[in-house]
Amino acid sequence: MSVIVSQDLFFIAVLVILSIPLGLYIYKAMEGQRVFLTGAAAPVEQVIYRFCGVKPDDGMRPKKYALSVLAFSATGFAFLFALQLLQGWLPLNPQGLKGVSWHLAFNTAASFVSNTNWQAYSGELTMSYLTQAVGLTVQNFVSAATGIAVLFALIRGFVQTDRDTLGNFWVDLTRATLYVLIPLSVIAALLLVSQGVVQTIAPYHVFSALQDGSANILPLGPAASQIAIKQLGTNGGGFFGANSAFPLENPTSFSNFIETLSLLIIPAALCVSFGKAVKNGRQGRSIYAAMLILFVAALLAITLSEVYLAPHYAGVAASGNLEGKEVANGVGGSALWGASTTAASNGAVNATPDSFTPLGGMVMMFLMQLGEIVFGGAGSGLYGMIAFVMLTVFIAGLMVGRTPEYLGKKIEPFDMKMVCLLILAPPLLTLLGTAAAAVMPGSQGWLTNTGAHGFSEILYAFTSMANNNGSAFAGFRSNTVFTNVAGGVVMLSVRFVPILAAIFLAGNLTRKKTVAAGEGTLSTSNAAFVGMLIGVILIIGALSFLPALALGPVAEFFAR
Repeated sequence: MSVIVSQDLFFIAVLVILSIPLGLYIYKAMEGQRVFLTGAAAPVEQVIYRFCGVKPDDGMRPKKYALSVLAFSATGFAFLFALQLLQGWLPLNPQGLKGVSWHLAFNTAASFVSNTNWQAYSGELTMSYLTQAVGLTVQNFVSAATGIAVLFALIRGFVQTDRDTLGNFWVDLTRATLYVLIPLSVIAALLLVSQGVVQTIAPYHVFSALQDGSANILPLGPAASQIAIKQLGTNGGGFFGANSAFPLENPTSFSNFIETLSLLIIPAALCVSFGKAVKNGRQGRSIYAAMLILFVAALLAITLSEVYLAPHYAGVAASGNLEGKEVANGVGGSALWGASTTAASNGAVNATPDSFTPLGGMVMMFLMQLGEIVFGGAGSGLYGMIAFVMLTVFIAGLMVGRTPEYLGKKIEPFDMKMVCLLILAPPLLTLLGTAAAAVMPGSQGWLTNTGAHGFSEILYAFTSMANNNGSAFAGFRSNTVFTNVAGGVVMLSVRFVPILAAIFLAGNLTRKKTVAAGEGTLSTSNAAFVGMLIGVILIIGALSFLPALALGPVAEFFAR
């Protein structure tokens, strides 16, 4: 256990240390200030604007900003949908894989455009190199960049006064991709290739098994480039079906550390960016502290569950719950990854979530059910957390009879309506999707397990889709018409309803004047507020999901 604790402390220390300079860099890059990549990237940026007819200085009102987000995402959806259907007739398909079914193409396009990366297929058996590289990997970049762009639009709502524009979406999208995601992905991909992660367009390799000489196929492909951004962009969709539990996707302890760190580094850094942008570093630190406390508590709960609640057998040394885990990663490495991938809206796995103990799996599920705001997705996690901050301020204002305000902006009825959309859309769609799947005729045939664990498989699936995570309990057979269509609608809804709410919330805030802080102004940067914020988050999560969790993992735990 001491080794696991040391590993976790080292990981958290590296995360915090690296997130500070990265957060400052992201802020400067997104605001157009000079950074060390400006000399190389600025000419490319200007070429992109000229080619696309973008005028960088033209600000967008909320409606135009929102329409730009929707139009861009719809175009990406249509392209990826068509690419999957037509891949059998397109190049870079050495295995001759056929086009996928319409409902799987719909689900996959919705999944990657919404930054969910839910996969109802095995990549090496279903998608050509062209589809993986030009379709899925591109969406990994631009869906993450879209989240970052919307976050900075919301930040401008707090910073600006008496304005009616939020910046330019195309500029925000380009800068997030060009200055942040591409450089980090190049570094991560090179590190992964150095560890043995494959990056090739050669056909799959046929080899003879040592045991009986039978022919076997080793899947290959341009994997490292996709794996880097699927970790950094909080996407999560693996190049191979086993995701980062596959040796060619995550071959060494060092690659496992790099991939785990990549899960959280951008969401953590954006907290620093937020503090710098609002010219009050304490605001960013208080949000960072709340996220980190929730993350450490979840990590501790998962680790203890996997170490001490595993079955014990006479004559067998206790080793924790190693079922479904890579021995090289061990219980500690798998628990750390499990907490990280569900705290971020990533969903990549280096172990089988279905094999975690009931309580370990429940904590992973609950991290998603909180709304993916414990670090969360690239951009989306922080604007979701800001919604909880505003709700906490609103509740505190009601308690003392004052008009609530945050960062000098009064919180009014329209603001709270947008906050409620941001907070309540994920739990509503989670429960509606779970209920619909549970009562579907033949749904028992989709499950590997029955009883409480079978219900947990359904609940986890729609929790994952309705919070743009993408991981799954492997026992749920998801490639069905119902799950593909219903899941696709859920993923698109839970992505773009909060995005629209965040944009129009920003638009309302940016038109307001700043109110000077007085003696009665609630401090949102001290320990008391951090505790209050955590309390509000946990109460809303518990009220929304405690009955469902009681029917699933809690019932399974007490039935053992």
